[in-house]
Parts: sequence; C-alpha cells; structure tokens
Amino acid sequence: MMRAKRATDVIIAGTGPAGLTAALYLARADREPLVIEGDQPGGQLTTTTMVENYPGFEKGIMGPELMDVMRKQAERFGARFKSGTVNDVDLSGPPFKITVGEDTVECQAFIVASGASARHLGLESEEKLMGKGVSTCATCDGALYKGKRVIVVGGGDSAMEEATFLTKFADKVTIVHRRGELRASKAMQKKARDNDEVNFIWDTVVEDILDPEKDEVTGVKLHSKKKDETTQMGIDGVFLAIGHEPNTAFLKGHVDMDDHGYIRCERDCCRTSVDGVFACGDVMDPKYRQVATSVGTDCRAAMDCEALLSA
Repeated sequence: MMRAKRATDVIIAGTGPAGLTAALYLARADREPLVIEGDQPGGQLTTTTMVENYPGFEKGIMGPELMDVMRKQAERFGARFKSGTVNDVDLSGPPFKITVGEDTVECQAFIVASGASARHLGLESEEKLMGKGVSTCATCDGALYKGKRVIVVGGGDSAMEEATFLTKFADKVTIVHRRGELRASKAMQKKARDNDEVNFIWDTVVEDILDPEKDEVTGVKLHSKKKDETTQMGIDGVFLAIGHEPNTAFLKGHVDMDDHGYIRCERDCCRTSVDGVFACGDVMDPKYRQVATSVGTDCRAAMDCEALLSA
C-alpha cells in the first residue's frame, strides 16, 4: 500500500550536482523535495571557472552557471529550497527529524548529498584565486593549462596521480611537499618518479600565492624548512592535493561510515545502514569525485528513494 503523502516526503542535504539531480528526479515524481542548501550553495563547482568534461555542453560551461541551470530545472518541477546547514539529525524514525539551524523538519526519507570539502592551505591569496589559477581537481581543470607551468601541493596518492595526469597538458609540473619523503603508495610513487616530466621540491611549504591583485596566479612564495629561506617561483597554476573531508560530521554515530568519514553504502546502490536514508556524490565516493559520477549516484539514490516511498 502506498504511504500517505506528507508535507515533506523527502529532504535532501546539499545543492551540488548530486543534490540537485536527486531534487530533479523526485520533483518530477511529485514528491516536492525540500533541499537544504548548505554552507556553500551549489557546492564546489561554484568555485570553478570553465567545466569542459560534463556532457551536453560543446563549448563548456562556467561552474556557477551550470549549478544555476540545475537548480532552476529542479525548481521548475516543484523542488523547494531552504537556506542553512543540517547540524543534527534523529534517524530513529521514520519520520526522520532533520535540524537546520533552530528549525526541525520531518521527512519519510532522507538523502545525504552534502559533498566533500577539499583541504586548503589556509592562505588568504588561495581563497581569492580559487578557480582563477588555484584548483583542487586536475581532471576538471588540467586541460586549461596546456603549455603552462604548474605545481601540485601534496605527497599522497592523489598528488602523484594529479601530477602525472597534468603532464599531458602542462609544460612543467612540480610537486611541492612539506616533508622529505612521500606518503603515497610505492606504486604511485614509482609512477610519478619514473615520469621525467614530474619534478620534486622537498621539505618546502607554500607561503603565499601570487598575485590576487592581478586576479590570476603568476607565482608562489616557497619556504624551505631545511634552509629556512623563502624563494619565489613563477608558475601559472596551483593544484591542491592534500586531501578531502566529507561533510558528514552531523551524521557521526547515526549511519555507518569508514575511518575517514565517508558513508558506507550497500553494494550497487546508495542505501545506507539506516533504512530510508540514502547517500550519493562525494560523501560516499572518495575516489572519483566528478560531476558525472555525482549525478549518476544521485539518480540512483532518487530512484531507490521513490521506490521506497511508493512501496
């Protein structure tokens, strides 16, 4: 028997590609989903410039524009939006109780699409130049740096993979690592070391990124920890590969997660350890983190959610 429709059948946490895809599917199913915008409405794509690897846009599309189009499409079919961030949940239902600021709303199903945040260096110049020469995704932005000079900050598997990928486009790729040895797996270290186009600068941190006043990256200030001296290096792009943090703190103790905070889902679907709670996009994907993969998982989550509500 179909469950009686309530004021809020579904709440979706997040308005990145994953959250908006789920909103579109469930809105078209006449569920009028309530979408919680989060502290960065539109997700990480709002900090990028040109997106060229998402199907359907021959000449590419600006990240903020893509998110705006996705939002309007979901709104057209009846998706509703609420500003704020989910700060607490009660998943003992259904109905589930989702707390946003001082408000608590109930739902029969809950989709977590709150994404993951790339770790930053904490520099003021870094934030000003994000999407203007500073990037957290080589797969997304690498093709924009043909014939240019870039650095990759980090020493793990992601840094090795990003640096190797960037050699397809950039004229010079340099890995800047704060330690004297890499923490990447031996296989990934070998892959990077064996690539003659990848260079290394050891025991060094990025002290500043130039030049916010020009609204583009022109270089970096590097501080050598061993020599205790700062030098300047001319480059065109900075790729941050120092890890991501899934935005799942509000779910700790409520659903099954791995040691890094990524939500564990059942194989081949987006169901979590709690019946009626689904996860999609970067909160359950520590590997790919692409627009297309986020959209794909949230399509599945939305369809599974609709099947549950219609049971």
